[in-house]
Amino acid sequence: MESQNRGGFATNFGFLMAAIGSAVGLGNLWGFPYKMGANGGFAFLLVYLILAIFVGLAVMLGEMALGRKTGQGCVGAYAAMGKKFKWVGVCGVVAGFFILCFYMVLGGMVLRYVCGYLLAMFGSNNFGDPATFFGRFITNGGSMLIWFFVFTLLNVLVIAGGVAEGIEKFNKIAMPALFFLLLIVLIYVACQPGAGEGYKFMFSWNVKPLQEDFLKVVKTAAGQMFFSLSLGMSVMITYGSYLSKKEDLEKDALIVVVSDTLIAIMAGMVVLPACAAFGLEYGAGPGLLFSTMQVVFASMGGFIGNFIGFLFYLLVFLAAMSSSISVLEGVTAYFVDKNLKEGKGGETGGRKKACIIAAVVIFVVGSLVALDGLGGGIEGGALINSPAQMLGIEAQGWSDCWLDFFDMLSEGILMPLGSMMLAIFIGYVWKTDTIMDECEASGHKAWGHGFFKFCYKITTPIGMLIVLYGQITSFFG
Repeated sequence: MESQNRGGFATNFGFLMAAIGSAVGLGNLWGFPYKMGANGGFAFLLVYLILAIFVGLAVMLGEMALGRKTGQGCVGAYAAMGKKFKWVGVCGVVAGFFILCFYMVLGGMVLRYVCGYLLAMFGSNNFGDPATFFGRFITNGGSMLIWFFVFTLLNVLVIAGGVAEGIEKFNKIAMPALFFLLLIVLIYVACQPGAGEGYKFMFSWNVKPLQEDFLKVVKTAAGQMFFSLSLGMSVMITYGSYLSKKEDLEKDALIVVVSDTLIAIMAGMVVLPACAAFGLEYGAGPGLLFSTMQVVFASMGGFIGNFIGFLFYLLVFLAAMSSSISVLEGVTAYFVDKNLKEGKGGETGGRKKACIIAAVVIFVVGSLVALDGLGGGIEGGALINSPAQMLGIEAQGWSDCWLDFFDMLSEGILMPLGSMMLAIFIGYVWKTDTIMDECEASGHKAWGHGFFKFCYKITTPIGMLIVLYGQITSFFG
């Protein structure tokens, strides 16, 4: 399908794989396990599932429908509904930009582990002591920049290929591969002695963490859900703009949310039982994906440990790529739409040039994340200091490293703000019928009219207001 010279998805399967690929990323395989581990296990899972049903699904459908209705990326879509709404679209693109500034650095780190375990399978001791490798790696500025650059370049190559020939083709291969790799590693971990304690932590009824700090668990689960589902960051509106009117939007939104949630739970069933089996802490924080899991694979020993490590980081790499290309596409689409509107950039809106320029700016700004040793600073052996030291900011939870700083701006403020405004616009300004009519443009009768009306008017805006309040109070006290 070609529409307005912007390109589009060739098949429904291709769109679903791309949308699921966008949702399934480091948020699932990295963020979900460590945040679940640090927030009470089952209590976190319970809140996450409730939010996914009553908040995430509604925002997912709203963004897809808005994109298809207007045929524009995030900024153009909101502007098409009224110029006074344009600022919300700008928030989405800016959120995507800040996310990529740290996400691609993490993607490069994952790629280093993939290559490291591949070499280790053939006898290369390129990691040295697995207990100290992570700390040595993140303070090696040159190595961090190289892997950051390689990961960014891979993203540019996919995006430059276009929607059908680049994004769709990559995800058609990557997503099925990721699922089967995850299943293999999950089964292997399940067979390890002691893994059962991890499953007990995840699935045994325990709401005590909610009684101790309800707001903390809710805002963490909500932030994780929006980051994981790629909501509030221009992605799903952009992907929706490439859809044919024949697509059943309600079905597609439901499939994406269910698939993303399933893979997040499966990732938790790999990481947390592995920690239980090898006596490691559940709530080890962001280092859980790297330093903690590397100790796990080293404990398995020999070729098997290296092989399972390779499979694990390969599936994490596929997840990271599928998400980062979707966010980069959201940023690129803004410039493509702008060029086409102004009659610039030829038939493709200057896609390749726009993508390269966006990637260069992201690399320059993201270098702050790559060079501060994830908060270690110059005293810790890194090349630059944290925002707290460089900018004189003293704030708990987001000034200790550049990754947290960019995460605060994007996941902490811009994404929940944009999603809350979308729900308010649909529920009270544009009315729910605007979205339901777009769903029925495919010829499929909308089955969730009452449910989504309830979500857009009550649960989604209230839920997002609570989350935004929790974020702002925790960030700025």
